[in-house]
Amino acid sequence: MQKFRNVILIVLALLNGYQAFAQKKRFSILPFPAVYYTPETRWAYGVALTSTFRFSGDSANARPSQISLGIVFTQQKQSLYYLPFQVFLKNARYYLYGEMGFYRYNYFYFGIGNQSIPKELYGVDFPRVKLNLLKKVFPHLYAGLRYQYEDYRITQTEPNGAFANGDVPGTPRGRTSGIGLGVFYDTRDVIFFPAKGVVADLAYFYNARVWGGNVRFDRFYADISTYRTVFPKTILVGNVFGSFTWGNAPFNMLSELGGGKRMRGYYQGRFRDDNALILQAETRFNIFKRLGGAVFGAAAVLGNQKDILRFNDPKYSYGTGLRFTANRRDHLNLRFDYAVGKDGGNFYFTIGEAF
Repeated sequence: MQKFRNVILIVLALLNGYQAFAQKKRFSILPFPAVYYTPETRWAYGVALTSTFRFSGDSANARPSQISLGIVFTQQKQSLYYLPFQVFLKNARYYLYGEMGFYRYNYFYFGIGNQSIPKELYGVDFPRVKLNLLKKVFPHLYAGLRYQYEDYRITQTEPNGAFANGDVPGTPRGRTSGIGLGVFYDTRDVIFFPAKGVVADLAYFYNARVWGGNVRFDRFYADISTYRTVFPKTILVGNVFGSFTWGNAPFNMLSELGGGKRMRGYYQGRFRDDNALILQAETRFNIFKRLGGAVFGAAAVLGNQKDILRFNDPKYSYGTGLRFTANRRDHLNLRFDYAVGKDGGNFYFTIGEAF
């Protein structure tokens, strides 16, 4: 417990130092802690070097741009090297954001659709590139082009398992490269802990060999969240996420449930299929000063290219958690959640809200 307490104190000190420094500078570059816990990684430790800036022609109230470089290692002997970025150009008339990184991971695989199998451990290395270039076309509304690339190479399998026997689509190597269109709408009052507004992210990707991939499939997704203050210091949040694929998508590009953001309580990828529709709701409330709480629940259905969605086979999860406001200026929270799904409960400790 003493070690855990020291980690939390270091996180809080660096977050508060970052807040004080960023308020005074048009350009800042600071180290930032990367400490979290999820069922997929267990404890993860690392550091991110984060640069926050505004361009010389931007107004003082313009949204700041941010570029980070992170390195993380986990108790599961995983390693992550990543560079996420969001850049606002010409007073936010253009919005460029995305991620570049390399990941060495191991996951459990549970099968696809209704063809579940006993969980099977596999290892994977993959580079990932995500690029989004959007232009403001109306107030709060951006539209533009998107690109995604991932080279998923299986490095470890279990003897006589689904991967070793060649039963998993997209193995031993699934290289995907897709170009698409996207729409982004945002009326949130603040980014990290909105009390009102709507944010919607819609995208379509055409993945094909002509772009450098080795598979051909299409994917559409929509991620929509709404925020409303229903009582003083009590916020009701709703989220709808839909993901639909058709063609020959590899298993890692199928729609999935689980993880720290969608259907908490389930291991990431516990259920996966061509299509998924997830409904989530959360009530966030203040307890005392910087300390807050949340209760949440979710329901989801999956489907394939024939069934579309199997409404007769829903999945559910629910949970509760605590919040500690580490950065008062932006209301950036440390999040402690415990969620329960079909297989039992899982604990999450990370920075920022799930949606």
